[in-house]
Parts: sequence; structure tokens; C-alpha cells
Amino acid sequence: MKTQSKAYVFALAAVLLWSTVASAFKIALQFVDVFSLLFFSSLTATIFMIIVMMISGKWDVLVKLKPNIFFQAAIRGFLNPFLYYLILFKAYNVLPAQEAMSLNYIWPIMLVLLSIVFLNQKVGIKSFVGMLVSFIGVMTIATHGQLNTLKFENPEGAALALFSSVVWALFWLVNLKNKEDETVKLFLSFSFGTLFSFIAVSFFGQWPVLSFKSGFSLIYIGLAEMGVTFFLWSKAMKLSLRTDQVSRLIFLSPFLSLFLISMVLGEKIGQYTIVGLLLIIAGILLGKNRSRTKEATSG
Repeated sequence: MKTQSKAYVFALAAVLLWSTVASAFKIALQFVDVFSLLFFSSLTATIFMIIVMMISGKWDVLVKLKPNIFFQAAIRGFLNPFLYYLILFKAYNVLPAQEAMSLNYIWPIMLVLLSIVFLNQKVGIKSFVGMLVSFIGVMTIATHGQLNTLKFENPEGAALALFSSVVWALFWLVNLKNKEDETVKLFLSFSFGTLFSFIAVSFFGQWPVLSFKSGFSLIYIGLAEMGVTFFLWSKAMKLSLRTDQVSRLIFLSPFLSLFLISMVLGEKIGQYTIVGLLLIIAGILLGKNRSRTKEATSG
């Protein structure tokens, strides 16, 4: 199989798994609180990365790292998985899955905005138009299509979902500056995230009595949302000759997610969700630089 074909296989596998997690979040939150969900899913992802580290023989790389690298890893682990998923799970706890999932897809726009602030990146008129289109999409979802009244159906939930995308974009910028091995970076981020979430659930959450059903949902989220998919997506980015060709596949995920949300959770998908999501993605694609190469996007 050609290298580019392998990249597509890894990317599609990640996209299919990511498409299932919005439904999995809502199912898991029936059994545990957001702190427990965060801890057990992060722990599962950490265990998975330990296995990957063992298979790939990366422990030697880990022991040679300087102390400042561990400090940077702690910051990344605090941002993601700890803070990002804590906020995202809270959003899913108060919003319908279709809305939380759709609003979270605004993160590429947040990445552009943060790049302007922190990296002094210059943005053209096309990107600003794209951001405006995506913003209209966000407002469409948050107001359930009632743009004329600007009445938010659940302002707290919408704010949480949008703020999670800010944290994700901030994590992306921090991660971009770190040039260590990607497997080692993922292992350290999940390890510190697990530590932070253990502290959080000990002080603010409630340790659950796990059943087979709840335990399976927590492990599934740790693998399908975090460990396995992060690893698959990282492999796809490394193998791809043009990362923009592979990265476009991510936009299949929200529509597959909506289908599963409807089938698994029984949520009636609102027209405002579909229209808003289309506007968000259209705005993101409009603002993308078509000339991006692997060197420019892989950091």
C-alpha cells in the first residue's frame, strides 16, 4: 500500500471513531459525573500510550528529556486532556449531544483568532469572511435558528462548548512549539492530565461504583476519543504528503456523529443544527489557505 493510501486509512479510522464519541459521552454521563468521566477516560488513554511506548521502544527517549520538557508537558496536560475535556464534558452534560458536538467544531476559527493574538499572524479578508460565516453558524445553533430574536436556548451550555474550542486551540498553539517525539508528547500529556483529573475527582467529584456498562463506556471514550484516535491521526499526518488533503476528512465526522446521535440516543436532529453546522464548516473551509503544505501544517 502506498504511503498516501496508508495515511487515508489511518485518518478514516480516526474519523470513524471520533464520530461515535458524542453519543458515547451522553451515555457515560448517565452513570458518572464529569470528573469521573475525565479521570477514567484519561487513565485509559495513558495506559494505551504506555503500551505504545513499550512497543515502539520510546522509553529511552523519555529518560533523556530535560526537566523543562516535563514542565512544558505538565502545561500541555493541564490544557488537554484535563481542562479541555472537563469543559467539554460539562457542555455535553447540559446540552443535547447534537448542539455540543456542532458548537465544538468552531475550534479552527478560534485557532486563527489566537494565532493573530499570540503569533502576530496576518489574516486576509477571506479568513475574516470565513470567521463571520462560522459565527453565524454558531448563532444559528445557539438560538435554535431564531436569529431575529437572539434568544439563546442554553447560554451556559453554548458558552461551555465554545470555550472548550478556545482551550483546544490554545493547546494546539502550545503543542506546535514543542518538537519532541509525538508519541512521547502524547504519553506525557495524558499522564499529567490523569494526575490533574485524579486530584479534581478526589476534591470535587464522586468516585463511582462501576458496572460493566459504565466501565465499558469510560474505557471506550478513553480509547475512541483520546488514545487510539490521537495516535491514528498523528500517524496519518506523518505519512501524508499533503496534510491538508487528509485533514479535510475530519469534516465527515460531525455528519456521521449526527446520524449516530439520532440512531443511538434518539435525538431529533433539528434543521437549525444542520444549517448551523454547514455554515461553521463552510466558514472554516473558506478561510483555509489552499497552498498549505505538509511543512507548513505539521509544525
